[in-house]
Amino acid sequence: MAHPIINRDFYNAILRFDRSDAAQDYYYRVMDTVVERNGKKDTVRNQILRAYAMLFCDDIGAVPGQLASVEDVEITADRLYVGAMSFDPRHWYRMNHHFPVIDEDNYDRFAALVIADLCAGPLHESALQGGDMLLVGAINPLIMSEAERKNQKVRQISMENIPFSDPGTGQTAPAEGIYSDEGHPAPSAGGDE
Repeated sequence: MAHPIINRDFYNAILRFDRSDAAQDYYYRVMDTVVERNGKKDTVRNQILRAYAMLFCDDIGAVPGQLASVEDVEITADRLYVGAMSFDPRHWYRMNHHFPVIDEDNYDRFAALVIADLCAGPLHESALQGGDMLLVGAINPLIMSEAERKNQKVRQISMENIPFSDPGTGQTAPAEGIYSDEGHPAPSAGGDE
């Protein structure tokens, strides 16, 4: 039986990362899991960083199949909102999940949080129920004037938008193909502390 890799346990492990050794172990184990698609092997981490680049970095020069870098994630993290474009912690994704700094130590965890939320977290559930969606605004919203912020182009992101690319060709495919690890049990995320 196939076990989902990017699931609610993975999402919860990311949320508990700073408070739980078990959550950290689970997170790293999932990120380092090797998956195979069309005869090509790749890690979940690389697939997440490719998906993040394709969803949020296209207008900053991301090349299809390229991994999002520290700089890519740092530049784009401020443009993600939940339900409404606002810098209050409820709507501003980065602050809602307490990522005041995006750096080498946590950029892939932030990207994984966003993708896991879209695939199995509250954003996924909300989208299924017709609720709040993840919104993507323009780059550098913190240096925009109020008028520029109000007039920026905004797009909605949901699970259907998540492309995963073949590591060999860079071609994209729907997300459903990468969410299972045939024959390997899902690792345990550990309990709440």
